[in-house]
Amino acid sequence: MQDRRYVTAGLPSTAPYSSAVVAGGFVFVSAVTGAEADGKLGETIEAQTRRTIERLGASLSAAGSSLDQVVSMQVFLRNASDFQAMNDAYRPFFADKPPTRTTVVTDLAGGALISIAAVAVPQGTPREVLHPAGWAKSPRPYSYIVRAGGLVFLSGLVSRRGTDDVVVPGPMPTQTRTILDNAGVLLKTAGLTYSDVVAARVFLTDDTYFEAMNDVYRTYFANEPPARATAVTGLMGLESTVEITLIATTGRKDVLGAPVSPSLPLSSAVRTGDLVFLSGVLGNTDANASDVSAQTRETMARIGRTLDGAGLSFKHVVDATVYLPDLWNQPKVDAIYREFFPADPPARTSVGARLVARTGLIEIMVTAAGR
Repeated sequence: MQDRRYVTAGLPSTAPYSSAVVAGGFVFVSAVTGAEADGKLGETIEAQTRRTIERLGASLSAAGSSLDQVVSMQVFLRNASDFQAMNDAYRPFFADKPPTRTTVVTDLAGGALISIAAVAVPQGTPREVLHPAGWAKSPRPYSYIVRAGGLVFLSGLVSRRGTDDVVVPGPMPTQTRTILDNAGVLLKTAGLTYSDVVAARVFLTDDTYFEAMNDVYRTYFANEPPARATAVTGLMGLESTVEITLIATTGRKDVLGAPVSPSLPLSSAVRTGDLVFLSGVLGNTDANASDVSAQTRETMARIGRTLDGAGLSFKHVVDATVYLPDLWNQPKVDAIYREFFPADPPARTSVGARLVARTGLIEIMVTAAGR
């Protein structure tokens, strides 16, 4: 198994995740909140944002990286109304060449107003911010494109014109098409095309939009589509009904395993370099519709089969995103999850988000490293 490093600074030994994992040329950092050592949270979104980023910085430093080396941030807000105040507190930490970013509204545990996860590259690794010709500079504190470590990260895109940042309203097909057309411009700026995309995350404001989104999405990814997860969350702005985040490779892309479903435009797993991106996996069956523990075990079993088909195992998993419609189920999930990661667990982000599959109680998307 290739070299990797697990950072557990500040975590209890029983935690089912690492603070950060260094592997495949990247640093994967678990989501953190703005909680102090005693568990207390600041009273305002500004205070919690600052403390959350400070805690991320500490995890990055322990992993041999820094905030300046972050390539991608995932921001989860409890309240959409906190967006501007969060940006005001966030901006000073990334005054120059900020990372890409995706921001959605989800449930958060423990009274937190914000949670943030990150991907970075180690100190000394080149990191390049790109900007498409003719596009307006983003008025928000993130870059549209960051290239590093053989990957290209795009910020979460909603339906806006790139040239002037004006909202493009309309039904789901219009918004999805606008987003993916803009993604094509961003990919071209990095010398890439849709065929180079290896991973995607889609956020919808309502599960009934799923088929309409897919009908447009599959026309852009007709062959060898990226790994993908889709969740139901709130978005910034009343007009937005879909947001899409993409990761592309500057190197070789290999689709692994059989298609998830003939009707779904996503691959079970995609390898590029030392990294393997798996699509989000559910474990719901007719027999376990109300049993989150059983669904978690089935989800992990299905992930295990995909990993095995890629010549990997759970020991190779370096990052995981757990989508839970009911965060109070987290202890039950952890009890099963620990069985698969008894030592050196991956970085992890738990997101309080509804799933497209209404009988689904959990969905897990993982990234593995190794050959």
